[in-house]
Amino acid sequence: MSKNKLFESVEIFDIGSRGQTIAKSDEGIVLMVKNGVPGDIVDIKTYRKKKNYYLGNIVNYHSYSKFRVDPKCEHFGLCGGCKLQNISYDYQTKLKEDKIKHSLNKIFQNVNINPILKCKDQFNYRNKLEFSFTDNKWLTNDEIKKKNNDIDRRGIGFHKAGMWDKVVDIKKCHLQEEPSNKIRIALKEFAKKNNISFYNTRLKKGLLRTVTIRSSSLNQFMVLVQFFENNEKNISLVMNFLKDSFKEIYSLLYCINNKENDSIYDREIILYNGKNYIEEKIKDLIFKIYPKSFFQTNIKQTLKLYKIIHEFSDLNGNEVVYDLYSGLGTISQFIAKDAKKVIGIESIEEAVISAKNSAKENNITNVDFEAGDIKKLFSSEFISRHGNCDLIITDPPRDGMHKDVIKEIIKLKTPKIVYVSCNPSTQCRDLELLKDTYDITKVQPVDMFPHTDHVENIVLLELK
Repeated sequence: MSKNKLFESVEIFDIGSRGQTIAKSDEGIVLMVKNGVPGDIVDIKTYRKKKNYYLGNIVNYHSYSKFRVDPKCEHFGLCGGCKLQNISYDYQTKLKEDKIKHSLNKIFQNVNINPILKCKDQFNYRNKLEFSFTDNKWLTNDEIKKKNNDIDRRGIGFHKAGMWDKVVDIKKCHLQEEPSNKIRIALKEFAKKNNISFYNTRLKKGLLRTVTIRSSSLNQFMVLVQFFENNEKNISLVMNFLKDSFKEIYSLLYCINNKENDSIYDREIILYNGKNYIEEKIKDLIFKIYPKSFFQTNIKQTLKLYKIIHEFSDLNGNEVVYDLYSGLGTISQFIAKDAKKVIGIESIEEAVISAKNSAKENNITNVDFEAGDIKKLFSSEFISRHGNCDLIITDPPRDGMHKDVIKEIIKLKTPKIVYVSCNPSTQCRDLELLKDTYDITKVQPVDMFPHTDHVENIVLLELK
């Protein structure tokens, strides 16, 4: 079959990953398209064949879904974020809940799944955004039609969906509270006015590369500017402008990064003004967030998430708890007052240092943290040092748990496991390895990221 084929009057019936929506032809061929809504009846023209499906574009609408809504953001469909913004929020969350039900019911029978916990704030819910500078921004159709060679190609925003070298210049982002937009726009205009160069991804040149803006519920803001070149004069110009223009910035930092990628974890972070951290409060606990720290990006939903973890744990004060992939130790400290002892394991040493410091500052004495590769550290030797545990809490990255970690958990036969996941697909893969030893007794999805296909899921496992 040709990769270029027209399928007429097919119904979009579900959402896929990365904002794609799914249709199926009368012949059973799976079609993945952008900007569709389940319930739309459309014509699709395919352009690429994958192993089990075709990629295509919607070329005609016969009827629109009753779940379709007008996107709030003018950049919808170009920007790589908020890809479900054209689907009503209630239906988005139903689709996410249904995906979890479908995945779990393939492995376990008669699993009871609680209704998804929705997000009250469907916009301005993020506390961290990273914007990319470009001297070759994506042109809108209106700009192309003008055929004006004098169009200013400098911009700052998010990468166009599926394109590593094209950035959509964002006028207003609805994901983060102000002064996020004000900082980004003012910095762009200042740089233009002062002829400070913007980064070119293909040519690998230019000064301004990215800016990361973090905020906290305590109204503290962190701004980290990433420069590609070490031009001291222009770096000082930029940083002084931010320091003088935005008194709200609690932590002002920068780094030089001339690598191929823009990750900062191996870069020296330089404090320019203020503190080298911002603070976040969860219940009565205070945590310091440093520029390289991982922290949940939706703080209001994080509190709901942690309350569910605490409820599933059902602690009476006598338990030893292992907290795997413990990060900054937020979960460990959240439950510590109701446990005998909590031991966290985390691969990033800086996170462990932060966890120990925050536990001390929060006057929590019954927690301990160890740094190391979890698949090596979580072993019989580790257990002999800390003793058998009564509960395991595990919150792994998107890739899920390493199979050696799962083997150790099965050997331990810990009475209960609370498995927190930001990727239900890898969570289900891991649960299948645990199903002969454990039963699923509770499941609670939490919507942390409205208008995306991402969902957090908490599963309580109890020893058979």
